Amino acid sequence: MTQVPSEMSQPPRSWLIRIIAGLPRGIETAIGGSQRGTLVLMVLALVLAIPLIVTPLPLGQQFALAVFLIALGWFLVKLEQRYRDYQLSEQLHLLMVWLSIVVTSRYLYYRTVYTLNFDGWLNATFSLLLYGAELYAIVTLLLAYFQTLKLRQRQPVSMATVPLDQWPRVDIYIPTYNEDVEIVRKTALAALAVDYPAGKKAVYILDDGRKYPERRAELGQICQDLGCHLITRANNDHAKAGNINHALGLTPGVLVLILDCDHIPTRNLLLETVGFFLNPKVSLVQTPHWFYNPDPFERNLLTQGKVPVGNELFYKVLQKGNDFWNASFFCGSAAVVRKSHLLEVGGIAVETVTEDCHTSLRLHSKGYETVYYDKIMVAGLAPETFSSYVGQQVRWARGMAQILRLEWPLFNRQLSIPQRICYTSATTHFFFGFPRLMYAIAPIAFLMFGINSVRGLGLETLTYALPSILLALNANFIVYKGARFSFWNEIFEYAMAFQDGLVTFMALVNPKMGRFNVTDKGLQVSKRSFDWQSVQVLLIIGGLSLVSLVLVPYWMITELQDVDAVIINAIWCVINIMLLSAAILVALEQPQMRESHRLDRQLAVTLFSGQTRLPGKTLDISETGAQLLLPDWPNLPDIVDLEIHGDSSRRVFLSGQVLRVNPRNDQEVVVTVTFDHLDQTQRDALVLVLYSDVKQWYSQVRHNADKPLESIQFLLTSLIRVFYDPKPSLSSPVFKQVQASSQLYSQGHYLGAITQAINSQGLQMVLEQDPRLVLHPEIFGPGEPVGLLITSQADQPVRLVAQLDRVQRSETAITLDLSFPKILNTQQGSRIKALLCDLGQRQA
Repeated sequence: MTQVPSEMSQPPRSWLIRIIAGLPRGIETAIGGSQRGTLVLMVLALVLAIPLIVTPLPLGQQFALAVFLIALGWFLVKLEQRYRDYQLSEQLHLLMVWLSIVVTSRYLYYRTVYTLNFDGWLNATFSLLLYGAELYAIVTLLLAYFQTLKLRQRQPVSMATVPLDQWPRVDIYIPTYNEDVEIVRKTALAALAVDYPAGKKAVYILDDGRKYPERRAELGQICQDLGCHLITRANNDHAKAGNINHALGLTPGVLVLILDCDHIPTRNLLLETVGFFLNPKVSLVQTPHWFYNPDPFERNLLTQGKVPVGNELFYKVLQKGNDFWNASFFCGSAAVVRKSHLLEVGGIAVETVTEDCHTSLRLHSKGYETVYYDKIMVAGLAPETFSSYVGQQVRWARGMAQILRLEWPLFNRQLSIPQRICYTSATTHFFFGFPRLMYAIAPIAFLMFGINSVRGLGLETLTYALPSILLALNANFIVYKGARFSFWNEIFEYAMAFQDGLVTFMALVNPKMGRFNVTDKGLQVSKRSFDWQSVQVLLIIGGLSLVSLVLVPYWMITELQDVDAVIINAIWCVINIMLLSAAILVALEQPQMRESHRLDRQLAVTLFSGQTRLPGKTLDISETGAQLLLPDWPNLPDIVDLEIHGDSSRRVFLSGQVLRVNPRNDQEVVVTVTFDHLDQTQRDALVLVLYSDVKQWYSQVRHNADKPLESIQFLLTSLIRVFYDPKPSLSSPVFKQVQASSQLYSQGHYLGAITQAINSQGLQMVLEQDPRLVLHPEIFGPGEPVGLLITSQADQPVRLVAQLDRVQRSETAITLDLSFPKILNTQQGSRIKALLCDLGQRQA
């Protein structure tokens, strides 16, 4: 189960809990075998439930049963939340799945026998379409239940007992086409830093971008500088799959680690995966994909990481469920494959645009095993724009439909029955498009045209439907609560419904239609815009939903339709409008406020300013800046030196400009810095500290769980939140407070002064003269250049040139604000920096 860590002590278990936890496990043990026992137990329980499914009840009794079932589901979920025990959660999940299947089957029996409307061809058409959409949803639910009956939790297999000379040689492939070379460089750099015995690893950049000769030349220079190899080919046949297949015949490795060019690996990736290949039947070890930048849903709806992103459900739950049935599949990157097995099935599959899953199916058909190891060990880039996200999802939808059409996994006798079910679930997942649209169209058809898709829709229908819906939510809550929050799945599906529905239909008609498209990565969204084209169908459906609600009074007054049916369809429309609105607003592109993406990493850092050495840690950090937490309020200039440490041995030295200093509490202060003038060596070292030297990524464990009421509240507030005008954080000048004897001179006139504050851009002085002194505006007036002599701690005067910006008078002093001309940075920048380090706090 997907668990959220808790520090709470476990309450003692009652007799009821012990029965719930022990009965299914006892029956399964008696039947024998983990997989077989689970299957037999599931089938036996469903057979015994047939009388419960088909027995009709009067409305009053059915209403009482509905209330009881809803209350029972709520009670079981509360039990699971109270005890937070993995084995108990697993048993409660099995019980909830059985209840949900029984109640859903009872609803389906009722829908089939009593509610199909064949009163006229129009009613019949819409009734069958809605019924088909519900059938798809029910089948998808049952397939997902099967996938998640058991989640396999893997531990790495140690290679400590294997002599180093017997470790398998690993080739690391980084296929690329037209991506920014700096993105490729970071991945190659981290791939070279992956821990593995010397001479047993080589890194290859597989460049398919023959249309871009200048880019290829840059990649060649990167390979020469870093020490990796560039492989090219004369054509682009079969896109990424063909690129990898071409390289398989050119490199000597036993294993191949495949990385998308934006997937930066951690240093421990091979050490934690290669051990699984000690089992000679293992063909593939897949690890999760994780993205360090927000995807369009997170950025455009401003969820700020509070809601799990789209792929968390797959990598945190479904792949672990697949792994229990030996059906986890290749996801194109962050995976190690055994080359001999890959060559045995003809290399990477080229017949579909989801070559990764297709290849796994062929490996499983040969009787080989795959492993899913749930530890994030790559950091990638999610699509920045909604249109890029749509393009990526459409490719996956088309590819999965192609696999279904070409392979028909449910009837593939070379696969085990569980594998057939898991692959059928995966390849039919993206068919949600047209069913999801049908749920939005059905109430519109009723309220606008009187088309009744459900005969006799009323309270009785709800007594069958609501227990089915709520028990399904409860069953999924136990296993999904840390990976998919309530109502957000509907937003994901509505946002993609039309595009996915169209491409899956076309792929079924012609599985050879379509080609592999590279997803744009690394784009900068500089201003707010709306992607009308991607959501035009949703806008039309949303508009029709609003018009439908306007017609509700007409049906209520005329009583041409049953009042219960009108109310239910109106409520249905309101829910659809809420979900459609959120899905549409995903297309409202929010500007990216930062130059680079921040990582929520807490790294040890040491800040240096002259003889001052301040230990602290990062609150967040990127390739261009960081927020530092220091234990006390420091007296800092605006230019400092930093030493940042990774999780183990990596570190980087660099300079930073202090933008802001803000108190966090009485004992701590937050210092915001931007990294200044990094050379290539420093940038490379920073990349390794940020992305390679990572023991565990912070997204490995989610610390907040689904709370349905809070989830719907957060969803509703997002409809307002997206219109807030984002504003970047403003920097304020940071000065080091000093007391340094100084002299200010111009055109033969000298004035004694005390420098009280200084930074790299300017300083503040207080004149020692009588405050009534009159300064000649053409000598010591605003805008005039002046010379400075500032006495350092070593009593050595430092000569500088500055511009007088402002003169402030008070009854006791004359204060001058001066700035250092940027045109003179080359001549006096080093002297200013040395003076900042040398001047002590409050020294005269």
